[in-house]
Amino acid sequence: MELKQITEKELNPRNGFGALAGVILGFLVSIALLVGGILLTALLEMIALGVVLNVVSSLLIILLAVLCGGFKIVRPNEARVLTLFGSYYGTIKKSGFYHVNPFCTSFSPAYNAAKADAEAHTVETGKIAAIGVPKTISLKMQTLNNSKQKVNDVLGNPIIIGAVVIWQVADATKAAFAVENYEEFLSIQTDSTIRNIARLYPYDIFDEDEGGDDVQEKSLRGSAMEIADMMCAELQKRVSDAGLRIEEVRITHLAYSEEIAAAMLQRQQASAIIAARQKIVDGAVGMVKMAIDKLGEDEIVVLDEERKAAMVSNLLVVLCGNKDAQPIVNSGSIY
Repeated sequence: MELKQITEKELNPRNGFGALAGVILGFLVSIALLVGGILLTALLEMIALGVVLNVVSSLLIILLAVLCGGFKIVRPNEARVLTLFGSYYGTIKKSGFYHVNPFCTSFSPAYNAAKADAEAHTVETGKIAAIGVPKTISLKMQTLNNSKQKVNDVLGNPIIIGAVVIWQVADATKAAFAVENYEEFLSIQTDSTIRNIARLYPYDIFDEDEGGDDVQEKSLRGSAMEIADMMCAELQKRVSDAGLRIEEVRITHLAYSEEIAAAMLQRQQASAIIAARQKIVDGAVGMVKMAIDKLGEDEIVVLDEERKAAMVSNLLVVLCGNKDAQPIVNSGSIY
């Protein structure tokens, strides 16, 4: 489903310090008019003129109070999305102190969510909860530490996997209006992406023909960097319409689930033992061949085929055995 997109309009509002000076000057003028009206009424008995000055002063004070609502502060690496009577007004991206239309309001999903939580807490406990979330949208790099989740790999083995996502808001307008809460949206899409990518690959490859033709060269344990890059690309497609940019995805936790962890550990140990035995046998055969060839070349001992077979058997037992060999000294003839 395509999201309704709103084109971002960057505002260049007027400097807030000039507007602040004008507001201060206006308050001084209104005070002067108020004092002048009171003096005209009390001392010179010019009641009509005094009333007019007092009314003008009051209206000026009300107008200045309304204008004070237009002052906005934008910090570095933040953006302020403004709406005017429910319609999108514009976005301020440059840091500084500005003055905009006083009827504009800042729109931030995070602030709205925090406000709703504070209102619910107030209703539940009767105590007013403070809202510590600013009305601006942060453009800084942020980290999402995805919770560990249980998934099945391509072989059906249950595994526990977790990942961390480095992200930032690239388009503050899309982040504010495209989704209800872009942080929650990112978290849900991250869970879905990790689950979908993890189930395409085995945890590890023990046999060359395991896992099918498409995954022979990749596994979650052996190709973690490549699979993390695939997760990053997939997640970026999912959240691009929400105005988010995914910088990096890295797998932080990967393990077999508890119910099969012991069995898979035994399998890994068996594979390691077989590989080690194969290496030992290959080396032992080479050493036996070298010993027989050396004895034959130097004519140290001339052995028939039966004695060579016995010698090969004894050497292989010595070289491939788990325990140290106990030699038996033959003091008579070998024949």
